[in-house]
Amino acid sequence: MKRFSAMVLLIFLTFSAWAQTYSFGVLPQRSAVLTAQYWNPILDYVGRKSGVTLALATKRTSLEYSEAEARGEFDFVYNNHIFAPSHADASYRVIARMAGKPIHSQIVVPQASAVRSLRELEGREIGFPNKNGFTGYAAPMSALIRAGVPVTPVFGGNQEGVMAQLRAGRIPAAGVNSRVMQEYAAREDFKYRALWTSEPYLDLPVGAHPRVPMPVVKAVRQALTEMASNAEGSKILAASAAVIKQDPPWGFVAAEDAEYQNQREVYRTIWKTEAR
Repeated sequence: MKRFSAMVLLIFLTFSAWAQTYSFGVLPQRSAVLTAQYWNPILDYVGRKSGVTLALATKRTSLEYSEAEARGEFDFVYNNHIFAPSHADASYRVIARMAGKPIHSQIVVPQASAVRSLRELEGREIGFPNKNGFTGYAAPMSALIRAGVPVTPVFGGNQEGVMAQLRAGRIPAAGVNSRVMQEYAAREDFKYRALWTSEPYLDLPVGAHPRVPMPVVKAVRQALTEMASNAEGSKILAASAAVIKQDPPWGFVAAEDAEYQNQREVYRTIWKTEAR
C-alpha cells in the first residue's frame, strides 16, 4: 500500500510539473511591442514542442527587470545579467544561447559627430541602458575607467531607449550591444560609428532557475536548440527576425555557464571598482 501511494504521489508531482505555466523572463532591450512580437511566437512553438507552457514576462525598464531577476522571480530567463554578483543568489544556470556570431560592447556616436576619441567624452553625459547591463554598461564603463575618462552616466531605460536619445541628439555617445545597435540602426535608418569596440562575447544566454524540474529544463532546451532545424520552427524564427531586422543565422544552440567566464570577470571588476 505504501509503495502504491508513493507511486501515485510521484505521478501527481510529475503531472503538476508539466501542467503548470513557467515564466520566461526577457530583458527589455527593445519596446514592449517589439519584445512581444519577437518572443511570443517563439515561446508558443517551444511550448508546443516541449509540452511545457511558457509565458513571456518582462518589466517596464531593464533595471526593473534585472532587479526582479536577481530576486529569482522568473523560471527561465534570457539575459546575461545573471553573471553579475547581484544575481548570484538566484543561481540561474545556462542552458542555451542565441546562435550566430559573438556580440561586442561598443561606445558609439552619430556618424556626423565631431567626437573622434574616448578622451573627448571626458566630463560629458554618456548614455547607458541601466547600471546592471553588461554590453551596455559594465564593459563600456570599464573601458572608460581604464582609459582614465570620467563621465556622467545617463540611463535610458533599455538599449533602444538610449539609442533613441543618441539619435535625437540628447547625448553625445552611448554604451550599447553591437547587435542591438545594428538592428536598431537598420530599422530607423540611423547612421553611427564606434569609438570603441570590446573583445567578442557570447550572445545572451537562456537560463533556468534551480526550482524548475530538470525534465522540464531538458525539454525546453531541446525544443529551443532544435527549432532552427524544424521547418515550422525555422519559419517562425525568420518571421520574428524580420520584426527587429535581425540577420541570420537564427535560432539557439546549447551552452553552459563555463563559456561565460569572461563576462563574469568584467562584472566582478566593475562591481569592485564601484564598491557595490
